[in-house]
Amino acid sequence: MIRTLFYFPGKPVRTDIHPSEFPRLLRDRRGLLWVDFTSEPPESALPLLQSFKFHHLAIEDALQQTHAPKIDDWGDYLYIVLNYMHLGKATEPWDTEIDELDIFLGRNYVITHHDNPLSSIDETWNASQRDPRYSQDGPDHLLYKIIDAIVTNYMPIIEKIDEEIDWIEDQVFDRPSSETLSKLFTLKRVLLAMRRILLPQREVLNKMARDDYDVIDRKDRIFFRDIYDHLVRLHDVNESLRDLVGGALDTYLSVVNNRMNEVMKTLTIITTLFMPLTFVTGFFGMNFFAANPPYASWTLPTIFYGTLGLIMLTPVFMFFWMRRRTWV
Repeated sequence: MIRTLFYFPGKPVRTDIHPSEFPRLLRDRRGLLWVDFTSEPPESALPLLQSFKFHHLAIEDALQQTHAPKIDDWGDYLYIVLNYMHLGKATEPWDTEIDELDIFLGRNYVITHHDNPLSSIDETWNASQRDPRYSQDGPDHLLYKIIDAIVTNYMPIIEKIDEEIDWIEDQVFDRPSSETLSKLFTLKRVLLAMRRILLPQREVLNKMARDDYDVIDRKDRIFFRDIYDHLVRLHDVNESLRDLVGGALDTYLSVVNNRMNEVMKTLTIITTLFMPLTFVTGFFGMNFFAANPPYASWTLPTIFYGTLGLIMLTPVFMFFWMRRRTWV
């Protein structure tokens, strides 16, 4: 799908512009053209991108969708690659997806290209249609609005991760299970993927806020600096959440080990209590009467009740002895 939006001072915002009008609209530097490619196949997107006279390497990068966040200065325009993370619609609570947004920023146009629908683009697009002020400050300010919406959409993911960590910390002490461990590793993987996005993206915004680019007005650099500050805070929050997940994982392993130690301790006590009984029954189960032992003259009830008493008293004696030694 290809969407087009054109703003000209003093006139209503136009949409659904035919590509044949692009050259005429671009010649007027007072206007602003925004072309958005959403899930558009390369064979149909390629001719339109070539009509803007972009370098073939930049076009190839935009159509491949396999790059980390970066910014390339081609003089009359900038080629910017951004990554964004969003939650999928599957039943899995952490069905996160990472996609790429390619942006061409010129003196009076913005070209956006992405393979999947992006809520941040839709929000900015709808706002630009309703309010011309989104477009009246130039393409660099419109780009700021787009990137700001992308960064803002990280907050629901951060809040959901924070809530999930709180729930897991309660589960670790109450009912630790393999499901708890699986969720911990899932959170760890999501936070690591977010960190891989935030770090290079932060450097891209730092360049846009500090370096000299022909298509970015000096007065608009402060807006990109603001987004850079947001990314710095997001990275700090990400590091804090990773520490919480690591701490919860260590606590989980400690709780499981302690429970295993309690189980082994209980089994060891039971084994120790009944070990003397095994000796007693084995000893008196031998055929001593054939060898005429000293107790051969004892009556059978005496031997029976004496052995039974020894069997009953031995575990009691062992229990109090181990308790005295503070082993139980």
